[in-house]
Formats: sequence, structure tokens, C-alpha cells
Amino acid sequence: MHRTRFYTLTASCPDRVGIVARVSGFIAEHSGWILETALHAEPPRQGEEVGRYFMRIEIRADSLPFHLAEFRERFRPLAEELLMEWKITDSAVKKRVVVLVSKQEHCLYDLLARWQSKELDIEIPCVISNHDALRGFVEWHGITFHHVPVTSDNKASAYAEVQRIFEEVRGDTMVLARYMQILSPELCAAYPGRIINIHHSFLPSFVGAKPYHQAWEKGVKLIGATCHYVTADLDQGPIVEQDVIRIDHSDAVEDMVRYGKDIEKTVLARGLRYHLEDRVLLHGNKTIVFR
Repeated sequence: MHRTRFYTLTASCPDRVGIVARVSGFIAEHSGWILETALHAEPPRQGEEVGRYFMRIEIRADSLPFHLAEFRERFRPLAEELLMEWKITDSAVKKRVVVLVSKQEHCLYDLLARWQSKELDIEIPCVISNHDALRGFVEWHGITFHHVPVTSDNKASAYAEVQRIFEEVRGDTMVLARYMQILSPELCAAYPGRIINIHHSFLPSFVGAKPYHQAWEKGVKLIGATCHYVTADLDQGPIVEQDVIRIDHSDAVEDMVRYGKDIEKTVLARGLRYHLEDRVLLHGNKTIVFR
């Protein structure tokens, strides 16, 4: 991450000769100073004639003679010619992250510690929970806490309230920090690529309330976690980040639970950072992650 203010251009388009030359040429024509570039060509999928090209470019903001609004206007004709899906963001504008949590606190604790130390340079306008247990901890940090109970009888109205709060606080990203409820398909569809979840690596083998106990019984040798975007297909959304640690027969269930919490919060924080820094580009149900 650069200390200098910069713009991040992310784009994808049908692959062809000259994409990098055209885009970098446009930036150079306006005296743009490129700080960092990441590029990737994805081969054609079955039934496609051409592949897809992905790019992420950081441009020093003070090197350009205009602001983002004018950049967008000037760049649009080139993007349309290349059939490009694209966006450009400003490092000076902090992303607004709304955190959802249930009773397990380890991911929330970790995110708030990283936020407080500015390792995650974001705004957290509120935390939403289906339980009231963590209200004191959240409010101690000066963050608004919303208790939105979820039962089998009120799910539609509960998720409508979550969406209302998210819109009211102008949220950019929603993070499920061990939020132990299944979001409605309507809520998932409202924010594609904007809701991030974390879960252990035992799915789909060990489901239910005690996956680590089941894994211990089976003699599992690896513990891991997956950070992914949320879709209506439960835990099947595009993967943002994953990691594993090795264990052996000497580890008790309690050890495995502790290791699992450690890796869950680490993978969630890393995946969230990739997302916030516009390092994740979607390609169907797959992600291109420029680390």
C-alpha cells in the first residue's frame, strides 16, 4: 500500500491484442503515473471463442490533471470499445464496512483490533447481530450496535431490516464475522460481490454445530478456513482467500477449535483486505485475486 493517494482501476474484457497498450497509453496521454500493475489472461471457457483479460492498475492521483469524475468520462469511450467491465476508486475514500455477528466473538474481536490500529483503514458505521450478547463490547468501541433477532417466523422482516440499516449507513461491504444465520436470497441478490463470509474448511464433510469434534473423530490432519462471497447457494460463493495449518493425533478437540479460530480470523482479515483494495475480480463463480 502506497502512502501517496492513488486511484485503482480494475477492469476485465474479452481478450485481444493491445489491451495493455491502449489502457496504459490512455493513462500516459494524461501524464498518469502508474504505481503498480497486475495482469492476467484467462483462457476461453467451454463454448467461448475468446478468453477474458483482467487488470488492476494503481495510478498516482496527483499525476492526473483531473479528478475521478472526469477520468470516468474520458475513459468511457475506450472501455466501451473494448467491451470492458470496469471501475475506478480513490484510496482517500474509506470503505464503509458493516459487520454481522452472532455469539462467536473471535472474528469480530480481530476485525475491531485491526480497525482500531488502522491496519484496516476503514469505517465501521455499525455492527448487526441476531443476539444482544456483544452489545457492550461493540459500544465500548464507539460503534453503533443493532440487535435484529432472527427466528423461523420473522426471517423476511429481519433481513429487510438488515438491508434497511445497511442502506441507511451507506454501507459498501457486509462482513459475516461468524454470523450463524443463512441470509435470504433477496439480500444476497441485492449485493453481489459485496457480502463476505468466513467458514471452516470441513464443509461439506462435517456439518452441524460441532464440526471440530467430528473432524477429531475422523483423524483429520489439516484445519483450514475459506473466505468467500455470499450467494444464494449456501457456502458456494466465489472464493476470495483460503489457508490451512497441519495438525496431528496429539491435538485435542480443544486445540483444534483454538487453531480453527486463529485461522478463521486471519483468513477473513486477509480476504477482506483483498476485497477493500480492489484486488478481487469476478469471473463467473471464480475469482481472480491480485495479491
